[in-house]
Amino acid sequence: MKSLLAAVSAATMAVAMPVTAVAQDAQVDLDVPRIDYEEWTLDNGLRVIAVHDESTPNVMTSMWYDIGSKLDPEGRSGFAHLFEHLLSRKTLNIPYNEISKMVANIGGTRNASNGADRTNYYEIVPAEYLERLLWTHAERMDRPVIDQDVFDIERDVVKEELRQRVLAPPYGRFQRFVLPENVYTNLPQRRPGIGSIEDLDSATLEDAHNFHAAYYGPDTATLIVAGNYDPAELRQLVDKYFAEIPARPNPIPLEITAEEAPIVPRTVTGSGPNVPLPVFGRAYLLPPVTDPTVAHMDLIAAILSRGENNRLDKALVKTGLSVGASAYAADSEERGAFYISATQASDATEPELTAAMDREIARLIADGVTEEELFEAKNEILASALSQRELFSSRAFTIGEALVQTGDPSFPDVYLDRIKAATTADLLAAARTYLAPSGELRLRYVNGEGDPSTWTNPAPMPEFRALPTASRQQYDAVLPEGERMEWPAPGEAPDYALPDIVEDELSNGMDLVTIDTGDTPIATMTLVVRTGSIVDSRDKAGLADMATALAEKGTSNASADQVAASLERLGANFSANAGLEGTRFSVTAPAGSFAEASAILARIVRDASFPQDEFDLLQSQTLDGLKVAFNDPGNIAGLLIRPVLFGEAAYGNVSGGTPTTVAALTRADVAQYARTYWQPSLSSIVVSGGVDTAEAKRVAEAAFGDWQDSGTVTLPTSLAGDPMPARTLVVDLPGTGQAAVYAVARGVTDEDPAYYPSILANAELGGSSTARLFEEIRVKRALSYGSYSGLSDYAESGLFTASAQTKNESAAEVAQILLAEIARIGREPLVDDVVEQRRTLLKGSFQRGIERSAGIGGAVASGLLEGKTPAEVLAYPERLDAVAAADTAQIGSFLTPNTVSIIIVGDADLFLDDLRAIRDDVEVIAAADLDLGAIGTMGGSE
Repeated sequence: MKSLLAAVSAATMAVAMPVTAVAQDAQVDLDVPRIDYEEWTLDNGLRVIAVHDESTPNVMTSMWYDIGSKLDPEGRSGFAHLFEHLLSRKTLNIPYNEISKMVANIGGTRNASNGADRTNYYEIVPAEYLERLLWTHAERMDRPVIDQDVFDIERDVVKEELRQRVLAPPYGRFQRFVLPENVYTNLPQRRPGIGSIEDLDSATLEDAHNFHAAYYGPDTATLIVAGNYDPAELRQLVDKYFAEIPARPNPIPLEITAEEAPIVPRTVTGSGPNVPLPVFGRAYLLPPVTDPTVAHMDLIAAILSRGENNRLDKALVKTGLSVGASAYAADSEERGAFYISATQASDATEPELTAAMDREIARLIADGVTEEELFEAKNEILASALSQRELFSSRAFTIGEALVQTGDPSFPDVYLDRIKAATTADLLAAARTYLAPSGELRLRYVNGEGDPSTWTNPAPMPEFRALPTASRQQYDAVLPEGERMEWPAPGEAPDYALPDIVEDELSNGMDLVTIDTGDTPIATMTLVVRTGSIVDSRDKAGLADMATALAEKGTSNASADQVAASLERLGANFSANAGLEGTRFSVTAPAGSFAEASAILARIVRDASFPQDEFDLLQSQTLDGLKVAFNDPGNIAGLLIRPVLFGEAAYGNVSGGTPTTVAALTRADVAQYARTYWQPSLSSIVVSGGVDTAEAKRVAEAAFGDWQDSGTVTLPTSLAGDPMPARTLVVDLPGTGQAAVYAVARGVTDEDPAYYPSILANAELGGSSTARLFEEIRVKRALSYGSYSGLSDYAESGLFTASAQTKNESAAEVAQILLAEIARIGREPLVDDVVEQRRTLLKGSFQRGIERSAGIGGAVASGLLEGKTPAEVLAYPERLDAVAAADTAQIGSFLTPNTVSIIIVGDADLFLDDLRAIRDDVEVIAAADLDLGAIGTMGGSE
C-alpha cells in the first residue's frame, strides 16, 4: 500500500473478460486422514495420549479433567469454572501467577477453559521445555495452593467475566441463562455454567478445598501431549512426575445418574436491557453425544444454516424476515440440545418470522432432505475436520474434547465415519424423532428488565450433590525461596525450518507467492487488493465493505445460491474482507478440489453482478446490524476509535458505515466501486497449503492469468490528516451491565525508528496476560476479566489502543490505571532482562502464527498489502533482535497521557463524577444520539 499512495496508473486498455459459468455440478468426495496417537494408562489411573509431529518446533501439554460445570455443588453454580481459575495460580513450589509468566518468558502461550463436561489446562511452548511443563501440571494436580487471597481475587475476576460475557452484550442472558434453564429440567446442565453473582458471592474457600479433594486427581484426568518430542523420553518424564501422585483416596463418582424429563411444550419469554431486535427460537432435547443420531442432527443443522446455501437463510434471511438465523446441535455426555433461532429484522413481525421458521421445521419432518443437500452438508463438516487436523495442537484438542464426553480418543474418527455413512432416510428419522412438536420449547427474547423470574422453568430446581469435607492434604502457602523445587531445565531444541516461499508472477504481471506447507491436503488462495475503505467518501462510508460482502452474491451467469452450492459441494470456504488499506478474497479447499474452488474465486472477483435484490437485503441487514452494535458497549467503543483519532481524514472513516451513509448507498455505487478498484495492477496472489509450487502456479494462472486492467485508478494522497486533540468521550448507555474503557492514540508507521522499540515496550505494557495492564487491572485489583493494549501501523500513521471492560462503578478507576501505566512505559526504559523476555514472547507468538498454512499465507498477504516482500515479513524476529533496551523509551515520543484520548461507553450515572475528577474535558453523548459520521468534529455536553 505504501508505494501506491500517489496516483496509480493502470493500463487503460479495456479487455473483455471471458465469462464462464460457475461449475455448478462440480463436486468432490472428501477423505479426512485419521488422527494417529499413542495411549497408555498409569497405575494411579492417569490416562496419557501422545500425538507425535516433528514438523513443528513446539510441543503442547494439556491436562483434561472429567470435571465440568455439571458437577457444581448444590448452591454453587459456576464453581467448576471458578475452580479452573483458582488452579492456575500457585502451587507448593510455584509462586502466584508464575506459571503464566514462565510460559510467556519462554515464548509460549497458555490458557484454560471449562464446560459442562470438562475442564482443561494447556500450554504450547518450544519443544525443549516439555519437561518443565509436565512438572507444572503435576504441581497443579497434586500440590496446588488455594488460599483466601487467590480465592477472593479470582472470584471477583469471574464476576467481571460474567458481566462482560453475559450482562453487557444484548443477547448474553438469552444464551447463558434463558436457554439452559428451560431446555433442561432434572440434569445439572440446567444451571448456568458461568454461575450467578449470588452463587459466586456465597462460595467459600472451604468449598474450593472440598472441590479439589473430591474431584481432582490422576484418576479423573487425561494428559495429552502433542508436537515434537522423543516418544521414549516422554514416557520416562510422565512416570517421573505423575506415577507417584496418589489417586483420590475417597473417590466420588463422576457419573450423573439423573434422568432428564422430556421438554414440556411451552413458550418462554426472556428479556434483557438494550436488546435492539428480538430473537425467536425453538429448542429440543437430543440423546447423548455417543448416539449415532447426533451426527445426523449435526448434518440437519448444517443443511438448515451452515454456509451460504442453506434453508434458514433462504426462508428467513433472504425474505427479509430475519437479520440472521442459525441451527446447531450442542453435544453433551448425558443429553444434548438442538437450537434453532433467528433475530427479527426491523421491517418484519413476530408472526411472520415464527410462522416461516415453523414451516421449515415442518417441511423437514414431513419431507426430509435431498441427496444434494446431504452431500453438501457432509463436505462442509468433512472439510472443517480436515482443516482442524492440519496442526498438532488442533488434533490434540479434537481428541481431548471427544475423550471427556465419550471416553474414546478415537471417537472423532468414529463420528466422521457416521457423517460419511448417513443417508437421507437417517436424517428424516432423526428429524421426526427429535424435532417433534411434542418436545418443542418455543423461545422469545425481547427488550426488558432482565428479570429471571419471568423465564424460570416451572419445574422445581433439583437438589444437587453436596461435597464432603476435604480429607486430602490441602496446602495453604508456597514454600519459602530456597526450599522450592527448581524449574526443570530445558532440553535440546529440535531442528526446524520454515517452508519454502517462492515468488513468481503470472503472465499478466500479477505477483504470485506460493508456500508449500506440508502433507495436509488442504490449501488456500488469497487475492489481495491494495485498497480498502480509505477510498470511501465520507458520505458513502461502508461502500468498500458492502461491495466486498456482496461479491459472492451472484455472477453474470450464476445466482448467489448457485455460487454457494458450487463451493459447498467442493468442501470449499470463501471469505472476503475489506480493511482500511486493503481487501482480501480467499478460498480454502481440499487439495482435490482446489483448482475448481480457485476458479470460482476468480469468477466472484472478476464477474460479480451485485443483484439488486441481494443489495437491498444486505443493506437492510447492515442497518439492523448497526442497531445491535449500538447496544453493546465494547462494539460502540471500538467504532469510535478511528473517528476520534483521525477526524474527517480518510483514516477516520467508519469502515462498516453509519446508519446514514449505509442507507444512502446504491447498487450502482457498489458496482462502480468494484469496477474501479478491483484491478490486477493493484492485486497479488498468495497460495499456501498442501499443494506444490508448480500446481499452485498452474491453478493461479488458470484463474487470473488473463485478467487485465480496465481503467486508471487514483488513490488518496493524504490519509491521516492533522493530529487531533486528545479527548475524553463518554457514551451513555443506561442499563448496560458493564462499561468499556479505551485509551487510544496515534502511533507511528513501521518505517519510523521508534516502531520496533515501541512494539517491545507495548508487549510489556499490555501485550499479554503477563503484562502490566493485566497485572494491575485484573491480577492485583480484579477489576476486569482482562486488559490489553496493541500497536498497529498504517501507511501514514499508527494506532495505539488499550482497553478493559469493567463494572460501571469502576470505569474511572480503570481509566486512571491505563493513563498511569501509559505514562510509566514512556518515562522508564525497560531493562535488559525484561526486553529479552518480551522479545522471546513476541517471537514465539509470531512463530506459532505462521505454523498453519493459512497463518503463514495470511502473514505474507498482509505484508503484500503493506508493500513488503515475504522476506521482509519473515524478518520480524530479526527486527526485534536489533532493539536495545534503552530504545524502548521511544514509545514516549508519541504516547503520553496528554496524547491519549479516553473513550468510555457505559451507564454514565455510575462513573461520571469520578471521571471528571481525573479529566476536565469530559464530553457526554447519549447512545441514542450518537452520530459516528460526525464524531470527529462534534462535542458532547457536560
